[in-house]
Amino acid sequence: MTTMFAAFLGGWEIILILAVVLILFGPNKLPELGKAMGKALGEFRKGIKEGMEEKESSAKSESTTPSKSI
Repeated sequence: MTTMFAAFLGGWEIILILAVVLILFGPNKLPELGKAMGKALGEFRKGIKEGMEEKESSAKSESTTPSKSI
C-alpha cells in the first residue's frame, strides 16, 4: 500500500510535504521526530519478524505431530 501511495507523489509533492512538516515542527524538533519514527519502524519490523517466526514454528509443529486415527 505504501508503494501505491508513493506512486502518486512526484518530486514537488514530496518537497511540499517536507516543507509543511518543517514549518509545523520546526528545525529543532525534526531530529527528535526522526529518531522516534526510526524506533517505531524498528519495533514494527521486529513485531512482524516475531509474528512470522511464530507462524512458521506453529506450522512446523502441526506438520510433525502425528494425527490419531479413529
